[in-house]
Amino acid sequence: MLENHLKTLVEELELGEMPKKEAGNIYPLQINPELSLVIHELDPGVAFWGKIGPSPIVKREELFILLMKANFLGQGTGGGAIGLEENENFLTLSLVLPYDMNYKMFKDALEDFTNYLDYWREELIRFKETAEQNIL
Repeated sequence: MLENHLKTLVEELELGEMPKKEAGNIYPLQINPELSLVIHELDPGVAFWGKIGPSPIVKREELFILLMKANFLGQGTGGGAIGLEENENFLTLSLVLPYDMNYKMFKDALEDFTNYLDYWREELIRFKETAEQNIL
């Protein structure tokens, strides 16, 4: 199912080459030069995962409080969850959709996910700029 959806998406959006399946049923997908994510095929369903950006050092606790509020009931993440990568250097966004879906549902879910990912990237930049201005 996922491979067919990805093939259609790549053709429709003219993304170039079809992503190659990696170990663990994972497909890396490059949407544009600034935005890449990983799609994991589940049985049934899919999971999306992407890096938001480097975890800040300045006012880190304040950012984490903001992110916890966004994570609450998925209201600021579109049902996803913001977390930290294993080494705690990067903030990530992930979303699990544990059900089969047709192509339109898949594309819409992926579009929503990338919009949230892009939004949180911009918010992280704004937060860092504000934090730096308040320190100096």
